[in-house]
Amino acid sequence: MTSTVRADVVVVGGGPAGAATAWALARNGVDVLVLDRAHVPRPTACADYVSPQATRLLSAMGALEAIEGAGAAPVTGMTIHSPSGGRVHGRFALRAVTAGVRTDGLALQRERLDPILLDRARAAGARVRTGVDVGDLVRDATGRVIGVRVHDTDGAKHREAQSLRTIEARIVVGADGRDSVVAQHLGISPRAPHGAHGAHGAHARRIAFVAHQRGVKAMGASRELYCFADGYCELINVGEGITSITIVAPAALALRGSADPEGFVARWFATHPQVGSRCDVSGAGSIGRVAGPFAACGAHARRAWAPGAALVGDAADSSAPVIGAGIYAALRGGEILGPYLFEALRAQSPARADHALEAYERSRAHEFAARWRVERLIGAALSAPALMDRLARSLEQRHDLADLLVGAFDGFVPARALLRLGVIRQLFAPPVGGGGSHDD
Repeated sequence: MTSTVRADVVVVGGGPAGAATAWALARNGVDVLVLDRAHVPRPTACADYVSPQATRLLSAMGALEAIEGAGAAPVTGMTIHSPSGGRVHGRFALRAVTAGVRTDGLALQRERLDPILLDRARAAGARVRTGVDVGDLVRDATGRVIGVRVHDTDGAKHREAQSLRTIEARIVVGADGRDSVVAQHLGISPRAPHGAHGAHGAHARRIAFVAHQRGVKAMGASRELYCFADGYCELINVGEGITSITIVAPAALALRGSADPEGFVARWFATHPQVGSRCDVSGAGSIGRVAGPFAACGAHARRAWAPGAALVGDAADSSAPVIGAGIYAALRGGEILGPYLFEALRAQSPARADHALEAYERSRAHEFAARWRVERLIGAALSAPALMDRLARSLEQRHDLADLLVGAFDGFVPARALLRLGVIRQLFAPPVGGGGSHDD
């Protein structure tokens, strides 16, 4: 038995990208239906970090006060520990390029963040349905997407007994993450850059393990990134004495550990005492999801639209964990997409609607292209221990450049500022003296 539901726009995925897109549309009177296969809140493989740039968008959505009230911890900068023991500390303090944006980020577990964002979408008028799995796209005779076919996930073991539902929509938005079903059915899933499938270097495949622990020693208000020859690890205080721990290891080493994430994390602590000595090595605490494999340099869709459909967030462009701007990119992507969807809905013909979605693609590329190049540089550096050691030595006395690097790392400083050739040369130049000091 089948039943049909209708909406102007169906947004598949209720994370930050989906919630931001739905909010932007619903507040302008568009009939939006958000679908998510999980029941929110749900565990998510995420570093739980909201960069300073994202706070502007959260404030616009009316979510910032609720996020702060939920116990979000402030994040004032980042400390990078190089493989040989060097230490670089950068602060979010470049006020000249951050007018109107707060100079600290926030960290909050996604189990708390996502419901707040979905509540803002609901308050704007969006409908939200969780526990609904999208199995396929519906197309018309020309191949244009005109809806989705869904079933309830609660009865997944007895799918044959379920009633299949068709949800008709003028536009379908894929905001369903790194393994987007919508992107797969459109045939435009994000791909790593050419050659990014090797076993070594910047293009090696990685797997991330996310744990949450209480009582991690000496946690302050900065993100901490430890770089090793066999991967890297980030620690971040997410409030109420809990630390989010993201371990990223080469897929060749970590694939077997994905079947026993608790055991893998405990063993990793034992072999990396710089981190393990600060943590409870007897157990990993709560393990979120295991993410990957993914390319260290990120992955991007060759285009983020098709007739009747668009992609946003990780469904279109996924960053490697600890890059720092994932939630910001998801929120900003929804902010960019909203007006183009509104224009497509008002179009008098399918061709004009497609022109609006093509314009979204151009706007998305203009916004994020420099950021993608920075991610490739960061992926290369994180995959080269000698390069990270040289960077640490260069920045030990250049705190102004450390602030710039950390700001670009987080999307806090415009990526183009880091991509200037003179800046890159300075980042890896031998230290020549003082460059200002930080009051730690």
